[in-house]
Amino acid sequence: MSVRADRRPRRAEDVTPVAPAMELSGRAWVMVAIAAVLAVVAFCWPLFISPESVLSTNDLAPMLLIGVVGLVLAVVTSQITGEHSDVKALALLGVMSAVVAGVRPLGAGTAGLETVFLPIIISGRVFGPGFGFVLGNTGLFASALLTGGVGPWLPYQMLAAGLVGLLSGLLPQVRGRLEIGMLMLFSGVVAFVYGWLMDFSFWPFMVGGESQISFDPNAGAWDNLVRFFWFNVATSMGWNLGRALTTIVLLLLLGPPLLRILRRAARRASFGSMPSQPS
Repeated sequence: MSVRADRRPRRAEDVTPVAPAMELSGRAWVMVAIAAVLAVVAFCWPLFISPESVLSTNDLAPMLLIGVVGLVLAVVTSQITGEHSDVKALALLGVMSAVVAGVRPLGAGTAGLETVFLPIIISGRVFGPGFGFVLGNTGLFASALLTGGVGPWLPYQMLAAGLVGLLSGLLPQVRGRLEIGMLMLFSGVVAFVYGWLMDFSFWPFMVGGESQISFDPNAGAWDNLVRFFWFNVATSMGWNLGRALTTIVLLLLLGPPLLRILRRAARRASFGSMPSQPS
């Protein structure tokens, strides 16, 4: 009897809504939308820029990276200093960023085994899309500093991981096994999409010469997509599959307890309950 009595409050607690740790204001949503559009341009510009355009020259690639980094930092600053964030949310962001930085070396660089998506997806799911987007940026940045992975690819990783956390927080609000199944399906899809985008960010510059998998600036978008498909199959398909399977298995094993723990912490924190300080 006591066991059943203990289980009932937990089940009722599991279906109780959790307030977002960082509420996205209208201005923040506009900045996120601009970041998403800029991400498409940053990743896929070779598909729709003609070879005669000045944007097709490699000299402007660093400028494009600076623009992406600047916009990402603007979104992060907006969330951290915004009126909808409190000290508890900032402290939680620091803790989860450290978690992302700590778990990434456990899987990165080993046959596509990637552990970094688990805390980002779970955090975005529990603490909301705003928190997930910021965590994707700060977590990948902190992990790059920890592992020495700072380079021209880092802004792409930060923005792509931020969008993963954002989309995780926007998934339908279901619970139980349906929620875990939905997160597993979501993680499998975004693991491949993340890998495709990251590959495409360097593919036009890394594969030289005249080959069936090289980028051809004079070819159309469809022809280059076909070339990229075969490039990805030959070089990165195994890594993408490993990333997807790793995240799915981790969600299956650790997803339910992590969701319960983080939701309990979110309820105790009562995000947004403290009034903001007057300016």
